[in-house]
Amino acid sequence: MPDVTGATEAAGDLFREGDLVLLIDRKRRRYLQRLAERGTFQTHLGIVAHTEIIGQSVGSRVLVGGHRYLALRPTLAEYTLESKRLTQIIYPKDVGAILVAADIFPGARVLEAGLGSGSLSMALLRAIGPAGELFSYEVREGSIAGAQENIRAALGDTPNHTVRCHDLYTSIPDQGLDRVVLDVPEPWQAVEHAARALTPGGVFLAYLPTVLQVHRLVDALNREPEFDLVDSFEVLHRPWHVTRRSVRPVHRMVAHTAFLTTARKCAPGKLLRLDDQGGPWYPEEADPPVPDDAA
Repeated sequence: MPDVTGATEAAGDLFREGDLVLLIDRKRRRYLQRLAERGTFQTHLGIVAHTEIIGQSVGSRVLVGGHRYLALRPTLAEYTLESKRLTQIIYPKDVGAILVAADIFPGARVLEAGLGSGSLSMALLRAIGPAGELFSYEVREGSIAGAQENIRAALGDTPNHTVRCHDLYTSIPDQGLDRVVLDVPEPWQAVEHAARALTPGGVFLAYLPTVLQVHRLVDALNREPEFDLVDSFEVLHRPWHVTRRSVRPVHRMVAHTAFLTTARKCAPGKLLRLDDQGGPWYPEEADPPVPDDAA
């Protein structure tokens, strides 16, 4: 049974042995624990025996040394941030944008590469549901087991998830895909493969940290006859400090993490775009169309 919150919890839901619990102290520091009969959680404020949490209601407060910890089931975003990381994760602010921009829907056949720590895989699996299929490609064989462990801890068994140790740049063996979502350094090397693997109208999305990578990818997408509606953007997350006497932005924010670039698979024949001078844009080394009234 999945540990991470995935649906509305029943009133009076209780913590059980083997559950994940997120303990939050008065300074909002978070501690992720797997409950065990003989388990303990040690802090500078004292030792919390897991038996003090097992049997308690979700949302209860555990008293330790005069200090209280709020005990909750972790959301998927909280689990992603607090779980063991094998590689840099995709932050929740970007995961949400990816699910919307790529239009991940229940029952979709989705390819992602690379697998990393499994943070995006978890969100994709929840979005496509049991009727969908997720194919994850990863070139680092040694990181696959750790990612699968994170996914299993959050979602339980996922028989609709296929993980392949495969180089996306060489080919995409899985075809008839609704969506392709890439977190790889050089996604332009996979543009042609993705165009062949996607169904008509399918969405391509790539997650890239630098604008130079984005520039190269967009150029490759514009050159591929079957991709159109290319778009790039980033997501900034600025929290606010709100009290009875003060409302202001917090001093720190999660600003740039990466750019998201999307494209749609369409019939060949690009929509008209404008170049830097406001005239019609054509891929380099391509001949402009001849006007109908040309001699």
